[in-house]
Amino acid sequence: MRLFSPLYRRAMVWSRHPHAPWYLGGMSFAESSFFPIPPDVMLAPMCLANPRQAWRLALLTTLTSVAGGLFGYAIGHLATDAVLPWLQDSRYWPAYQTAVEWFGRWGFWAVFIAGFSPIPYKMFTIAAGALSMALLPFTLASLIGRGARFFLVAALMAWGGARMEAALHRHVDRLGWATVALLALVVLAYR
Repeated sequence: MRLFSPLYRRAMVWSRHPHAPWYLGGMSFAESSFFPIPPDVMLAPMCLANPRQAWRLALLTTLTSVAGGLFGYAIGHLATDAVLPWLQDSRYWPAYQTAVEWFGRWGFWAVFIAGFSPIPYKMFTIAAGALSMALLPFTLASLIGRGARFFLVAALMAWGGARMEAALHRHVDRLGWATVALLALVVLAYR
């Protein structure tokens, strides 16, 4: 069943849209403070579609993500009392508690790890503000962690270029269904 091929084709068309960098910047900003979808899902196809622009797109994603992280920090610092009840009722509460615990142990490194890994970075930005982490180390850790992540994604996509785009197009349905099966197994194992 070809469910993922049309989605992939649509994503590649959108990634070539003249306003796509604006959308990428907006998504990167929002994801660092409140939006659930990581910017990698937009950065990767944009770098595949425009390999010569990969470094510029990675820089844009990094800078707007760090700006969004600063917004998340402000939310945590200025509106903790308003945000905590919502967090406690959301699926992000365990991630927020982990962020608070990690700050107690590792500080700077907690932000760096969250910036680079698939851990919800937004929870770390809000927790950093709520715990009044020093702003300069927070910003540096965010720049390094987010930059490393997004430049790695851009480098891999630019390196693959048209060859990778063609290969993904051929195998996207199998990869998509394999991902769905893997997620289902993870959910079953978790329960």
